[in-house]
Amino acid sequence: MVFNNSLAEIFHEIAEYLDMDNIPFKPRAYEKAAEIIESLEGDISEIYKKGGLKSLEEIPGVGVSMAEKIEEFIKTGKIKYFEGLKKKIPVDMSELRKVEGLGPQSIKKLYEKLKIKNVGELEKAAQKGKIRELEGFGKKSEEKILKSLEFLKKSSGRFLLGSVIPEIEDITEHIKKLKGVGKVTIAGSIRRMKETVGDADILVTSKKPEPIMNYFVNMPGVMKVISSGETKSAIKLKSGLNVDLRIVPEESYGAALNYFTGSKAHNIALREIAIKKGLKLNEYGLFKISGRGEKMVAGKTEQEIYKALGLDYIEPELRENTGEIELAREKNLPKLVGYSDLKGDLQVQTEWTDGSDSIETMAREASKNGLEYIVITDHTKRLAMTHGLDEKTILKQMSEIDKVNKKLKSSGIKITVLKGSECDILKDGSLDLPDSVLSKLDVVGASVHSYFNLSREEQTERIKKAMQNKNVDIIFHPTGRVIQKREAYDVDMDELIKTAQKTGTVMEIDAYPERLDLKDEYIRKCVSAGVKMSIDSDAHSPAHFPYLKYGLAEARRGFAEKKDIVNAWPLEKMKTMLKK
Repeated sequence: MVFNNSLAEIFHEIAEYLDMDNIPFKPRAYEKAAEIIESLEGDISEIYKKGGLKSLEEIPGVGVSMAEKIEEFIKTGKIKYFEGLKKKIPVDMSELRKVEGLGPQSIKKLYEKLKIKNVGELEKAAQKGKIRELEGFGKKSEEKILKSLEFLKKSSGRFLLGSVIPEIEDITEHIKKLKGVGKVTIAGSIRRMKETVGDADILVTSKKPEPIMNYFVNMPGVMKVISSGETKSAIKLKSGLNVDLRIVPEESYGAALNYFTGSKAHNIALREIAIKKGLKLNEYGLFKISGRGEKMVAGKTEQEIYKALGLDYIEPELRENTGEIELAREKNLPKLVGYSDLKGDLQVQTEWTDGSDSIETMAREASKNGLEYIVITDHTKRLAMTHGLDEKTILKQMSEIDKVNKKLKSSGIKITVLKGSECDILKDGSLDLPDSVLSKLDVVGASVHSYFNLSREEQTERIKKAMQNKNVDIIFHPTGRVIQKREAYDVDMDELIKTAQKTGTVMEIDAYPERLDLKDEYIRKCVSAGVKMSIDSDAHSPAHFPYLKYGLAEARRGFAEKKDIVNAWPLEKMKTMLKK
């Protein structure tokens, strides 16, 4: 939702500004509130209209002071407190914080010492060698900044799937309520659930397009009307995303949906099949060509188009022309894992380290999201900045989990909380906690959080060594990528998948929108090799459990079935497999 997203972004930036001055507690409070606001089902301005200031205070994580700021934003479009912080250090926080290696403290130092306000000035200063001269930076930091800026340039103009979907779904929900509207569907790369998207396409069926188009080009959140027509209009949202709306007749809906869903390569392959059958396929339908002209043979639904072409129906996530058409012809498409198939979440962080809430709160929210079990996987001591757990503290947490399970059971809440860890893999491949502790846990996830620049051979051997530890069940976010911010570390994934085959190690699909790690091509390799995977939210807040759908989408794009995903299984079956 446009309004919620704008407000959440401001709260994220307030947190960064407060972090600059080392103010305790408040930054995390604003981060938590931002995450909650982003996940709200309704527009926060509507909540305020119905219940005033008091209704804002009832939103989890929002106190009196924050509620007043939200009220001010709803009424004026600004927050004076935030404007004051920006005036003090006038930097482009939203852009600078995307640069790997830059945090609030370093952004502040760059402004105070070199007056750097944005990424353009940052790049110039780095190219001139000015940053390496600052205390706390050095030559390596400067090179890292330049590398990150180059990476950001490559990915500019695209948006994370997870940041786009809520806004586009909100638009479609409003369009559905308009008079004369039939079907409303999101098409394009969003429907294919690509990890990043360049723009958005919405299809509508209607016999009265004019009022729908008028609403579309005049919606709140529209920054610019690119074009406005009777059956097609295009706008740019304040978020920077371009959105096209097309209104099509009912009889051509399936053909239009297929055409505008793509991908381009998939569509070309379908058209070639049609030509070989003496047919013509376009956005208006599938036509039989004869001396007497053209006759539509399919077009109302996608299913009838695929059937007429001699193919089984192909799910949108598979439409990339990477073998799905051949499988559809042979009636051998995978039965993809479903969006409601997950029974558990095997990576959940709490306030014991860098999460925002208690074990009990996370468990209750997971239950509301339809899960039957979760694993608490707080960080270990090597990650000091997250207050990672040492041997003594994790044993205390295990005792606390027992208490939480008893409390939940007595409350009638049907969810099981398992004891786990996101154990750091050290430079030499050893683990951050001793085997004597790891062996007591239900699930051990191991992950890389440092030394990203090791050689390909060193990084691969490092992770392989961790996988060979009998207590390690899962490798979390196996390539370490952060989409549009940090490239994956150089690692031989084929070798890791071979090792996972031998050791029975599960490879994770981290569903956090910035990670989606494993990516689809590696998921497909795991499926082919018989390596099992988990789909985890990497939740640091109750608001993050819905991220599981993005991990499921990535799994589906990688041809994964329910049998490939261990946390789509019942609890005991999953535990038995992990501890074989």
